[in-house]
Amino acid sequence: MRPDPERARVDSVTVHSAVSVITTKRDGGELSDGQIDWVVDAFTRGEVADEQMAALAMAIVWRGMNRRETARWTNAMINSGTRLDFSDLPRPTVDKHSTGGVGDKLTLPLSPLVAACGAAVPQLSGRGLGHTGGTLDKLEAISGWQADIPVKQMRDMLADPGIGAVVCAAGADLAPADKRLYALRDVTGTVESIPLIASSIMSKKIAEGTGALVLDVKVGRGAFLKHIDQARELATAMVELGTDAGVRTVALLTAMDTPLGCTAGNALEVAESLDVLAGGGPADVVELTLTLAREMLALAGIDDIDPADALADGRAMDHWRAMIEAQGGDPDAELPSAKHTETIRATRTGTLTRLDAYDIGIAAWRLGAGRARQGDPVQSGAGIEMHAKPGDSVKAGQPLLTLHTDTPEAIPAALDALATATTVAEAEFTPPPLLLGRIQA
Repeated sequence: MRPDPERARVDSVTVHSAVSVITTKRDGGELSDGQIDWVVDAFTRGEVADEQMAALAMAIVWRGMNRRETARWTNAMINSGTRLDFSDLPRPTVDKHSTGGVGDKLTLPLSPLVAACGAAVPQLSGRGLGHTGGTLDKLEAISGWQADIPVKQMRDMLADPGIGAVVCAAGADLAPADKRLYALRDVTGTVESIPLIASSIMSKKIAEGTGALVLDVKVGRGAFLKHIDQARELATAMVELGTDAGVRTVALLTAMDTPLGCTAGNALEVAESLDVLAGGGPADVVELTLTLAREMLALAGIDDIDPADALADGRAMDHWRAMIEAQGGDPDAELPSAKHTETIRATRTGTLTRLDAYDIGIAAWRLGAGRARQGDPVQSGAGIEMHAKPGDSVKAGQPLLTLHTDTPEAIPAALDALATATTVAEAEFTPPPLLLGRIQA
């Protein structure tokens, strides 16, 4: 077969254009709007090769992007697919996004709580990877619950005053360029770029059609970002992107040196979320749930309802049950439990001064609660119960942690991860605050 001269010409133009974009950024220049629009579109269509986009991503890691470039990049990601629009709903829309942590189950009680207060919450969530858990994995511990639902069902649930919230997976046509690019960044050492992280998160959140957004940017040992300066930089970039796109956006910086709540694992965290919705639950989970709810309601223009009342009087639980049922789940079904448990006990009497979020997350992952690669299965019942939190008094011999798993051969590796996860000392200890900062435009 003879080579197609027209195809060869097009390939030559594409290669030349891609190299031009790469070298512009490599040499510290600003990418034009036209360059950004072209390269994202061509990459999505498969005309720009993976190795070329990987080279560009590495150049961005080293050289960065300014606010204009990052906004244009985000917009190009959004334009690679469809953008949902819920502006015609009879109630304001507001969403929350967390950058991920250990024991971070807040979406579960928060979404129905905010819906019970009069807002619509279109929450597109993801699955866990590594030491941080995923909201969809947790909800899939509920019998029958479905993560993948059509847009019409989302709209119907959001418009229904008895539901008002939906937590589901993003459709394949929502920012598809970001899905392709993230997979590439994950294997080329180019994940750690504030502009690329911010555009990845915000392209999906803006595309989902929410009118307002509260960002929960985690900081500390169990978070992706370990240092407050990094977290503030990312939060600022995301707030700017949301503001530039017409989405009212606020970011909270919250602590993640210690796991949230007293559980890490899928079904374990669902059970704890139900305790919160029933008016109980761990103090830190309740505190941060209410803090985020108040921020979300303020952005939605709802300032005459206290979300604490909606927890106390059962309205939030009613919306939870309706939301789960609408997605095929049975809110009354017994949650899965693991076949094997192992308890770690305190070796001395004193005050628990350290409960390391990263170590807990790694151990829960090794027990089967998380995955090493996208697509790996998870165990719904696996995870860790924490029987004390920093600041609590403990006695020698009392349970500190209970490990849950269906695969007892995983317990030794989990115990290795937990070897230095806890510290009990004689000195008194006051836990640091959960809220570390707030950023708005």
